Amino acid sequence: MKLIIDIKDNRVPFFMELIKSLDYIDIIKEVKDKRKSVFVSDLAEAFSDVKEYEKGRKKLKSAKDLLNEL
Repeated sequence: MKLIIDIKDNRVPFFMELIKSLDYIDIIKEVKDKRKSVFVSDLAEAFSDVKEYEKGRKKLKSAKDLLNEL
């Protein structure tokens, strides 16, 4: 399972020390750039929306509706 989390700046050192001590967690990548972290968060939300749509729990806009908003 992959998990994306947002940690308050003052708690990052403690949290990193904690997860590094757990042998069942592998840190794949740390995103420190705020712009990149926003992108990763938005992308994760989009994937979540698609999964919810596939399960029938969420209705998504059609491409036509999306273009009309622009």
